[in-house]
Amino acid sequence: MRGKGIHYDTGTFPNGDTSRPDFDADIVERDMRVIAQDLHCTAIRITGGDPDRIETAARHASAAGLEVWFSPFPCEMTDQQMLPFFADCAERAERLRRDGADVVLVTGCELSLFARGYLPGDTFDDRIPVLAGPDREAALKPVPGKVNAFLNDVVRTVRPRFAGRLSYASCPLDGVDWGPFDIVGLDAFRSLRNAATYRDNLRKEFTHGKPVAITEVGCCTFRGAGDHGGAGWYVAMEPDGVTPKPDLLRDEGEQVRHLDDLMPVFEDAGVDSVFWFTFAGYGTPHRVNGPDPDLASYGIVKILDEKSGYPLDTRTYPGMPWEPKEAFHSLADRYEALK
Repeated sequence: MRGKGIHYDTGTFPNGDTSRPDFDADIVERDMRVIAQDLHCTAIRITGGDPDRIETAARHASAAGLEVWFSPFPCEMTDQQMLPFFADCAERAERLRRDGADVVLVTGCELSLFARGYLPGDTFDDRIPVLAGPDREAALKPVPGKVNAFLNDVVRTVRPRFAGRLSYASCPLDGVDWGPFDIVGLDAFRSLRNAATYRDNLRKEFTHGKPVAITEVGCCTFRGAGDHGGAGWYVAMEPDGVTPKPDLLRDEGEQVRHLDDLMPVFEDAGVDSVFWFTFAGYGTPHRVNGPDPDLASYGIVKILDEKSGYPLDTRTYPGMPWEPKEAFHSLADRYEALK
């Protein structure tokens, strides 16, 4: 495995809400050093809806010696709005590349779910119920054609602006034609729904004759979360989207077991790069007393706030707004062993 990576959110905006209200460049710089030195990553996928934030994090990541997967993540935008957004990010990624960084440009993420115009609904929360509704098949049928037509436009737009490798973070609904891209990018969450066919589906992605990257994979921090994969956050939360369900049992070992199950699959398949999802869930802090939003987090660190109940003098990384979970140490050990 060439790229031993982690996903890093600088702030995305589904439904118009931000996943990371606070963005401190000094904290980001320290994060990158920890990711490179202690987590033993060689690559990082930096996502977000604010190009300035992505570029800031990318420069700190490059300075820490990490390969940068520069990953603009537009939400609730139309195709017409996204094209200039991707053009801007391509120019930023190219400046970073010319400054000496090793950069891959990832032209969006799961457009069928996060962008407007592919599934019915003006917001992410409107579109998600369509997947479980009676009109699912009719709604999904035109999606691959629309996604590929737009991705062709995106590639034509960014190629003259960016001279490095291109990828895209896909979900199965997208049905991507990988011809225009240099690297196949898969948000490859495993759940009970796809567990029986997971290995075979992964092998099929190598028939394109291109490197295959796992751009997202992981699970939440409650007992049984691995059975739900990418839908764990949805399962864990009450309808208000803020309060975790009361019957969940916190289990950091769930993430470790999921990691231990899947990393050998990727190694055996010959995956080029893996980006575990995610470093931190900034909108779901861990709290010892009362409801614990971190149960719905995919982060391998737990975000701390004034209600978390962690004394400053017990912090593993003094001054940082997070503490490692068990999965942090497990992933670090595995990545170090892959040297």
